[in-house]
Amino acid sequence: MGRQDLASAFSEEELRAFMKAILADVHALERMITEDRFETGISRIGAEQEMFLLDRSGHAWNGAEQMMQALNHKQFTYELAQFNLEANLEPRVFGGKCLSAMETELCDLLQLARKTAAELGGGIVLCGILPTLRRSDLALDCMVQNPRYLALNHAMARLRGGEFQFRIKGVDELDMTHDNVMLESCNASFQVHFQVAPQDFAKLYNTAQAITAPVLAASTNSPVLLGRRLWRETRVALFQQSVDSRSAAHQLRGRRPRVSFGDGWVRDSVLEIFREDIARFRVMLATDLDDPPQSIIDRGGVPAMTALRLHNGTVYRWNRACYGISDGKPHLRIEARSFPSGPSPVDEIATAAFYFGLMAAVRHEFDDVSRAMSFDEAKGNFVAAARLGLQANLTWFHGREYAARDLIRQVLLPMAREGLQSRGIDQGDIDRYLSIIGHRCERGRTGSRWVLDSLSSMGEKGAKDQRMTALVRAMQKRQEAGDPVHSWELADTGEFEGWKESYAQVGQFMTTDLFTVHPEDVVDLAASLMDWRHIRHVPVEDNDGNLVGLVSHRTLLRMVGQGMRGPDRTPVAVKDIMITEPVCVAPTTSTLEAIEKMREHRIGSLPVVEAGRLVGIITERDLMRVAAMLFEKHLGESDAE
Repeated sequence: MGRQDLASAFSEEELRAFMKAILADVHALERMITEDRFETGISRIGAEQEMFLLDRSGHAWNGAEQMMQALNHKQFTYELAQFNLEANLEPRVFGGKCLSAMETELCDLLQLARKTAAELGGGIVLCGILPTLRRSDLALDCMVQNPRYLALNHAMARLRGGEFQFRIKGVDELDMTHDNVMLESCNASFQVHFQVAPQDFAKLYNTAQAITAPVLAASTNSPVLLGRRLWRETRVALFQQSVDSRSAAHQLRGRRPRVSFGDGWVRDSVLEIFREDIARFRVMLATDLDDPPQSIIDRGGVPAMTALRLHNGTVYRWNRACYGISDGKPHLRIEARSFPSGPSPVDEIATAAFYFGLMAAVRHEFDDVSRAMSFDEAKGNFVAAARLGLQANLTWFHGREYAARDLIRQVLLPMAREGLQSRGIDQGDIDRYLSIIGHRCERGRTGSRWVLDSLSSMGEKGAKDQRMTALVRAMQKRQEAGDPVHSWELADTGEFEGWKESYAQVGQFMTTDLFTVHPEDVVDLAASLMDWRHIRHVPVEDNDGNLVGLVSHRTLLRMVGQGMRGPDRTPVAVKDIMITEPVCVAPTTSTLEAIEKMREHRIGSLPVVEAGRLVGIITERDLMRVAAMLFEKHLGESDAE
């Protein structure tokens, strides 16, 4: 949970003073480790559950403020966007029935959130990236308007010195720019925490780095972003790019981004991580300063380390080192941030059990993970798991290569079982949760695989928005039933009855697979495209994707009558015949308004433009198809009555 009470901008003098406070905290931390002031002899686990808020149509609902007021619950907090919420689980001693107790608490919190959302006319869903998110959901007015987030956005933009660039390739490809950090809010995670003693930190942190890839491969749940099928865990690529504060010069120099897996193994102490992150990343946020930490230690107190913790909260290692205080005692913990929200609560606890079991096992089996695996292998495994999930090939200890499913079933599940048993975890819990991981591997079914298979089974039924909404509704139903994802039936468009909502705006059904021409192209190319693709309108865009005109079938017919040649008998360029100021709409334009524009201007198509750039087109044919679908659905419902 981050500090919310921060100013939205800071002077250089304030930032320098805050850096001095960070350095003072690091020196105090070093003293506390040397003097053995940390809690030891006990391990605790915890988790943070992020979720999406939905409106009645299955799209993002900016209801965080209403939810927080209605919930009035200490375990819920804000996230970056108004359509996000977070629930924080209580820390538990790692032993006995801690895992099933965690699941019970999680289900109780989620049920409370569902009940509250329903009373406000909305809902919640657990997934890594919400399939129905639209670019219009990512404007600054959809951000939670508190000082911390406004300051973060301001600082990121200032350091970057330009727009954020996103390029992610999967089955489809995302290539876009955005002017704020709101794409970070597309990500929802299930973050797990594992408390460690200072003297064990290096060994356990390296263990966390080594095991993250196979655990992630078995738990991916974020394959779709803005309608594109990308990585199995697209959050990994998206999060890195959404808060990338590096300028173009820093990127060329190879400076590490704020979101990263790291650059090497930890050798001795947690101090290595804090010192490196202070050295690499500029201070972006500041707040009121604590009393000098050394003075607090001298008095026998425990310093809050506010400055260090705030800076640490702006550097996003996938395994993050954290300082905390519980019952007046300081502790260290490792926060695993790469695991996605969902698919169901029991799936999340199964993932946590697998992770905790490996943390407990590997540290005993290998005194030094860095001697059994190179850091580059661990990092390469992480990227491969995020890209391909259970279809990835991973390199394990001593250079042995496995398919992810084989590595998990043959090597890691038995190891995790032994690790959980060594910590006294209830045998029933061990059997229940690890069997879920085993079933995922046997069926090859993670949350991301379920999403992709569902989309494949739907084919071209309905509009893309309708298919995405069907996914979300199916997720909700299956999550509430409480079954693990390997047993889920695939989603189908018939599960969602909100047909009208799927065609309310032109962005929900516009054609995005466009064939365009350049102003300097010969007009014969536009004519050929119309013939080959059976279309009547060809948009004209410049090299930057900006819409500059439109060539219509009617204009071409007129040119045919004139012999398709200019006055000097040279080939005619598109720029010479195109409509230079075509009537356009935005993705958020209502369908009724678009129909009215077509009637008013007596035209058969409307280019769809966002920030000057062409993003789609709707035609009379599209509207006829939508009308036919809605009419057919209406008649079917009438017959059923």
